[in-house]
Amino acid sequence: MSPTTLPAGLEHGHVTFLGAGPGDPGLLTLRAVEALASADVLVAEHEVLDVVRKHARQSVSLVRTDGDASPDAVPGAGAPRPTVVDGASTTAGVPAERDAAHLVMEAARGGRRVVRAVSGDPGLDAYAAEEMLACAKAGVPFEVVPGVAAAVGVPAYAGVPLRDAEGTDVRFVDARTASDRCWTEVGASDGTVVVSTTLDSVAVAAGELVSAGRKPDTPMTVTVAGTTTRQRTWSATLGTIAQTLKQAKVLPSPEGGRPVIAVVGERSAPAQRDQLAWFESKPLFGWKVLVPRTKEQAASLSDQLRSYGAVPHEVPTIAVEPPRTPQQMERAVKGLVTGRYEWIAFTSVNAVKAVREKFEEYGLDARAFAGIKVAAVGEQTAKALIAFGVKPDLVPSGEQSAAGLLEDWPPYDPVFDPIDRVFLPRADIATETLVAGLIELGWEVDDVTAYRTVRASPPPAETREAIKGGGFDAVLFTSSSTVRNLVGIAGKPHNVTVIACIGPATAKTAEEHGLRVDVMAPEPSVHKLAEALGDFGRRRRAAALEAGDPVTRPSERRPGPRRRRTTS
Repeated sequence: MSPTTLPAGLEHGHVTFLGAGPGDPGLLTLRAVEALASADVLVAEHEVLDVVRKHARQSVSLVRTDGDASPDAVPGAGAPRPTVVDGASTTAGVPAERDAAHLVMEAARGGRRVVRAVSGDPGLDAYAAEEMLACAKAGVPFEVVPGVAAAVGVPAYAGVPLRDAEGTDVRFVDARTASDRCWTEVGASDGTVVVSTTLDSVAVAAGELVSAGRKPDTPMTVTVAGTTTRQRTWSATLGTIAQTLKQAKVLPSPEGGRPVIAVVGERSAPAQRDQLAWFESKPLFGWKVLVPRTKEQAASLSDQLRSYGAVPHEVPTIAVEPPRTPQQMERAVKGLVTGRYEWIAFTSVNAVKAVREKFEEYGLDARAFAGIKVAAVGEQTAKALIAFGVKPDLVPSGEQSAAGLLEDWPPYDPVFDPIDRVFLPRADIATETLVAGLIELGWEVDDVTAYRTVRASPPPAETREAIKGGGFDAVLFTSSSTVRNLVGIAGKPHNVTVIACIGPATAKTAEEHGLRVDVMAPEPSVHKLAEALGDFGRRRRAAALEAGDPVTRPSERRPGPRRRRTTS
């Protein structure tokens, strides 16, 4: 297919050239998210796909542009046709980046909406410019959604401002394509120079600047994997950067070809960067944190951990299944409609989900709760009810547990309570504390199994080895069952791993399994648990800096003697 020839069926296709930014998914623009949500085909390199694909529809076809050509290429096109596998598209073989224009226009065939995502900003991507020209020549309509350029975003995340109040001159250089004239011009300037290069070419770029007139003692920072939780930054000078990278055991390395952003000038002086390095100084920066919960429950917790700089790894330990015999649940839901109950008490998000699904099965909605008092244990349970359209009448004022709920539950009063019955939908393994307490208060209780909790399947072998071998920096246990199930399906976490528990009962179970508890939430809330781990990481970081030691993650330490249980 020649890029100057409009193929049949392509007349109404459309291409959006989209900047995915330097790596942090949070840097995508609102317009980028809108374009991704309406895309039929998403074309990008592997690393960029990881940033943008979660904003696309599940049915979107994914086309990777990095790889080798193969016999599966479309005849005459020089590019492979995407192959749909399980509702998403993969590519059996792909051409070099310079041939990506063929892929883009082939993807637009038949009126499809194509998003061509590139790293950084499309306006600074030479290949994207070529693809835009090919679309223009072929009559394919396109638009451009700018993104955060790596040369600007990475220094901001590394704590290196490029300008000051005096309006420092800033020059941008791509070392991979820079000419001798370009080096001479930036070398003659005394402003800030931002160099896009690779890890193994940093010293060469520094030498070019020195040869062009920059002083060897000019400050320089080098950042790899900028704006991601893998970010690392080294501070040195033009004359010492090679030795600094060697001492850090970064080079020589098989990953020496990784792209980096280097900033040269007084704005990158170490003393200033120490005060402005906001990203790498997050309390859990780079920590791999194991979140052993059901996938639905782990989402909000993982988001909170990311805000502390952590890399959450979700491992489901519990699978939720319907009750074996649904008749009891069906009778209880019908009883809600016919006025059988005065109260309904929800002790978990899963209980809310089970009742909501049964409502939807019968064509009911939140209006069926009219006249019924609703109780909820925990902030997440209350939020799930509110999302359903139900505002809880009672949430424990103290401990978010069955015991805490009983503390606030009113005794049955035949004068004020026309009905003496409570509907309690819960798990098959729930304790009898709440039922016994309600009966003591004079209430009749319909204790109904709304769902079953079963042990999830073991995680992949790589994850199991990381758990047992100290590959994780911390693990969050949100219930006793997550402790038992994780140990059962994956083994016991290594001694170097920080163990954080949501409350005393969970901590006791962890200790019974031979684990040392390092962190305990001040109250039984998953968000308080994440906060407590963040505080632990913050104190740990501060202690290392005060002692003049390097800031390391727990997994980077050698295993020491087993310590006695301490909580914080």
